Amino acid sequence: MLAGRSDTDSPGVRVGLVAVIAFAAGGAILGALLATPDTADGWRWLHWICKPLATVLVLAMAWRARPPLSLRYRRRVLIGLGLALLGDVLLMLPGDFFVPGLAAFLLGHIAFIAAWLDDSRLAVRPLGLLACLLAAFGLLWLLWLHVAAPLRAPVTVYALVLAIMAGQAVGRAWQHASNGDALAMPSRIAAHGAVLFMASDSLIAWDRFRHALPLAALWILGSYYPAIGLIAWSVRRGSGRAR
Repeated sequence: MLAGRSDTDSPGVRVGLVAVIAFAAGGAILGALLATPDTADGWRWLHWICKPLATVLVLAMAWRARPPLSLRYRRRVLIGLGLALLGDVLLMLPGDFFVPGLAAFLLGHIAFIAAWLDDSRLAVRPLGLLACLLAAFGLLWLLWLHVAAPLRAPVTVYALVLAIMAGQAVGRAWQHASNGDALAMPSRIAAHGAVLFMASDSLIAWDRFRHALPLAALWILGSYYPAIGLIAWSVRRGSGRAR
């Protein structure tokens, strides 16, 4: 522990940070909804500023969470959130950066999987993993004919890794809930975040490849920010000491 740093973070500061994150996320959503297509107007700039800002604030929430489940868990979640930030920027920029953005998020999901494996084995509850894999392949089946041939391989790999990330989080939460141990609540929070992340990405895929969603930014970002926020919140143990 660094000298001068409290063993626990202040509830007031946590709530305040969540409020600022919600404000920034709201700006990102509002800017995306009101911006003129293909124009760098004021609303577009609001989106460009607030979208990465909200993710940076989520990163800050994970970084300052004390006591963490473990230092290793926090480090891996921070890496995952950092890669999500990179993906945010790449997908936000003018131009076609879809594949690089997809790659950044894919690496982020691998970091999240590594975080879940800090206190659970792979496929610890196979039914949870199977459910997420079936959902992912069901969506792929519905989208397949609408995905351009060059994108089918990267989209399939991404969907597989995303499903493993969510399925592992669900299985981990299931395991700790069954054990009734101190990690039951943090792992449940992480699982909710992981499933929301999968839902958000499914909306992106449907909007991009099948049918444009009305108010797409509201549904996509409105599920994405709670997803990464819950994953960041799961870093905090609430009691006990970091390993």
